[in-house]
Amino acid sequence: MTYLYLAIAIVAEVIATSALKASDGFSRLWPSLLTVAGYCIAFWCLSLTIRVIPTGIVYAIWSGVGIVLISAVGWFWFKQSLDLPALIGLGLIIAGVLVINLFSKSVGH
Repeated sequence: MTYLYLAIAIVAEVIATSALKASDGFSRLWPSLLTVAGYCIAFWCLSLTIRVIPTGIVYAIWSGVGIVLISAVGWFWFKQSLDLPALIGLGLIIAGVLVINLFSKSVGH
């Protein structure tokens, strides 16, 4: 259940960040409301996750996966380009999340 809460937190944060871009500086109502709601859900689910998994590990996974996903959303949805160094960096972030999940004893599988 803990990883489900973490997944919901990640997805909610990606939706909120995408809506933040669409809110145009909080000048558009519906994207602004979606931003606030998404971040509330993300932080609530994150708070449930850190009851079980150490805070640093949760934050590393949440931010790492969130960075990669929001970069993908920016690339596909907002037509923002990513050059080779950006893609390599995102690959390293994915590798870091995998190392934490596959090899760290701190995660508590």
